[in-house]
Amino acid sequence: MTGPALEGIIAYPVTPFTPGENGGENGGGGDGGVDTEALTALVDRLIDAGCHAIAPLGSTGESAYLDDQEWYTAAEAALAAVAGRVPTVVGVADLTTRGAVRRARFAERAGADAVMVLPQAYWKLDEREVTGHFTAVADAVTVPVMLYNNPATSGVDLSPELMVSLVERVENITMVKESSGDVRRMHRLARLTDGALPFYNGSNPLALAAFAAGAAGWCTAAPCLIPGPVLELHRAVRAGEWDLAREVFQRQLPVLEFILGGGLPTTVKAGLALLGLEVGGPRRPLLPLDPAGTARLAELLAAAG
Repeated sequence: MTGPALEGIIAYPVTPFTPGENGGENGGGGDGGVDTEALTALVDRLIDAGCHAIAPLGSTGESAYLDDQEWYTAAEAALAAVAGRVPTVVGVADLTTRGAVRRARFAERAGADAVMVLPQAYWKLDEREVTGHFTAVADAVTVPVMLYNNPATSGVDLSPELMVSLVERVENITMVKESSGDVRRMHRLARLTDGALPFYNGSNPLALAAFAAGAAGWCTAAPCLIPGPVLELHRAVRAGEWDLAREVFQRQLPVLEFILGGGLPTTVKAGLALLGLEVGGPRRPLLPLDPAGTARLAELLAAAG
């Protein structure tokens, strides 16, 4: 087990889409191809704002809704836009182990510094199957692998004990992203490894609690919309200024809760449009944010500063 390869605010860009043939029928642009120009502009904004790493093609990046060629296009465009300025962690998910291996190898060849592996399930996976999946993906690459636990989107719930077991058994599985929404699991990860395992928060409303539990970083789409408050929270935590951290966190919490509750691709894309960066709508069956939701999001962004 190694020390943290990543630290701080790990920002998720959405995957922008060009208008498709159904873009005018509640498609919002989500039926077109990957808009690499808009993706490049968004990555530049995130890095210029001070984010410490970029993580394309996670749940926010609608990875599950992309075909292979679109996924390759988005991965290449994001890595080219980052251009080594900060670390890049590419999200890898597929229903099959073969597909996940293929995407992980592509990400490594394209220059990813690490891959974040999320298992996806149609049939319920047992512990033996989950272990085999992660081991096969990790064995296929040489870059560090981050285990990603997000049962709400993947259908697979990884216990702290299982994740620690994988980290101990597979050399290049070195990090964990915990997105179950239960901060007790982060405390459990810390206890099981005497604080040696780098873990990262993936649940926006738990950001402050996760840092208090020892999280090495916060994986979040929030910097797409409110980079200032997100980075200010991290600076306050690292300086040990917990009163300031609590104040900053409370100010941004309504935005964090809104974008999570409304679906990250839908709400973040609506917010970016409000801020002047058109990235298209989410891919159907997801639909763009409705007018009432858009108005509420505009209010929350203004209040968060």
